[in-house]
Amino acid sequence: MSFNGIGNHLGGIMKVSNAKSRSISAENVYGLKASGGMAELSGEPQSDVAKIGQQWDGPNKCARDLEQTWKVRPCIILPPGSVTTLMDVDGPGCIQHIWITVDGSANWLRDLIVRMYWDGEAEASVEAPLGDFFCNAAGYQANIMAVPINVNPRNGMNCYFPMPFRKHAKITIENRNPDKEREGFFYTINYALTDIADDDAYFHAQFRRSNPLVYKTDHLMLDGIKGKGQFVGCYMAWQQNNAGWWGEGEIKMFLDGDAEFPTICGTGTEDYFGGAWCFAKETYSAPFLGYPAGGDYSAPGKRHGLYRFHILDPVRFEEDLKVTIQAIGWRDGGRYLPLQDDISSTSYWYQLEPHNKFPSLPNRDYLEVI
Repeated sequence: MSFNGIGNHLGGIMKVSNAKSRSISAENVYGLKASGGMAELSGEPQSDVAKIGQQWDGPNKCARDLEQTWKVRPCIILPPGSVTTLMDVDGPGCIQHIWITVDGSANWLRDLIVRMYWDGEAEASVEAPLGDFFCNAAGYQANIMAVPINVNPRNGMNCYFPMPFRKHAKITIENRNPDKEREGFFYTINYALTDIADDDAYFHAQFRRSNPLVYKTDHLMLDGIKGKGQFVGCYMAWQQNNAGWWGEGEIKMFLDGDAEFPTICGTGTEDYFGGAWCFAKETYSAPFLGYPAGGDYSAPGKRHGLYRFHILDPVRFEEDLKVTIQAIGWRDGGRYLPLQDDISSTSYWYQLEPHNKFPSLPNRDYLEVI
């Protein structure tokens, strides 16, 4: 994908472009030219803050001696049970980088739901808990050194997946906690206003959870994907419910009418995520694949985090896509044991619109990490 020469690869960085760089944050909620850092020490919200509908909690008291341009509104508050708009701009354009930081506890990262809508669609193309979207939902914060998703100390979450839009882009964040506001939500969305080619597909991401996985069934990562596009990766938060090794299962990708048997079938869970031999009980984070959370698997209840990005090897589909993964351990006599683990997955892909409606996201209690 070229995005008019502004793709996220070093090979195009020396090319001059007519694209217009813009940046959205609490200091400039619409990313308008020459409009950043305009918040004033006032009891009334700026007109653009009121227009976008964000909660106004007054100016940052730390700037009381310095006033306008001095970090008066660096972050926002997410009221309990609310949906807050982070981005609401017209295109054509392409999001190039998203940075977010917030309290990194596991349940807050499951309580906050990110959604993205392209070109005025009613159904979100991206819907996932914030931590799962940024490869951090294993119960503790893990640094991610991947190319499209990068997480740094302390809980600085970055996404470099390019996200083109032709007419409009909208991003929201839902706070599902019914009682507590989320203070200190910081965000920056860097994008460019630029023409989008006809063959540039839209970014999608979908969350699913099996808790526990039904005995002798596969975890369903994606199903009902109709259209033309490419699968570009996944993140998994995996809690083992048995002692011992849990990763003998194979990933399967059913492409373009595959029925009982898939076109793509892996050889084992750790193999798909780029490791081998039970990861030797070690963790790692690499540009396209990693096992950043976990290690020891001797006791039930251990949580593991894994990611695989198909950036250099996207999985193409012409008509439809289904992705599953097995959960297999060992039982006596050297026999496979179908596991009943707690498995969550976030899948990332590009496709031409329209897309099928996603399954309903489970309620807050079902998503909770306990």
